Amino acid sequence: MSSIAVRRVAVADYAAWLPLWQGYCAALGGEVSEQVTAATWRRILDPADPISCLAACDKDGRVIGIAVWHLHANTWSLQPVCYLEDLFVAPEARGSGAAQALIRQLVAMGRAKGWRRVYWHTTEGNYRARSLYDRVARRTDYVRYDIDL
Repeated sequence: MSSIAVRRVAVADYAAWLPLWQGYCAALGGEVSEQVTAATWRRILDPADPISCLAACDKDGRVIGIAVWHLHANTWSLQPVCYLEDLFVAPEARGSGAAQALIRQLVAMGRAKGWRRVYWHTTEGNYRARSLYDRVARRTDYVRYDIDL
C-alpha cells in the first residue's frame, strides 16, 4: 500500500483544507459562498457538531485529500450510520492511494465504534472515483431525488 497517513484535521490545516474544499466544490460545478465555507470549517472543528473531516497526508505530512463526513441516526437500526459527504484528493495526488486510505479509515472507525454502515454517492460519470468505489464497496440500486427549498 502507499505511505498515506490519515488523521482528523486540525486548526492548523485550514490553509491546506481550503484549496481542496474549493477544488471539490468546483469539480461538482457548485458555488459555495465564503460564508458557508467558513461555517463548514468551524463546524468541522467543533466537537459538538456532527460534521467531521479526515485528512490524508503524504510522506512529507502535506494534506493531499479530505473526507468530510457525519453520523446520523437510522430508523432501521439503533446504530448510527456515517455519510461520507465530500471526498476529494488533489489532482496531482490522484492514484496515490489517498482516497482509499480515507475510506478505509472511516470503515475502521465505524467498526471500532459500532456504526451500522458508511455510505456515499457520486455522479454516474465520475468514472475514476467509481473505479475505486466499485472495488471497496457494494453499489446499491437506489436513485436519489432532490427538492431544493
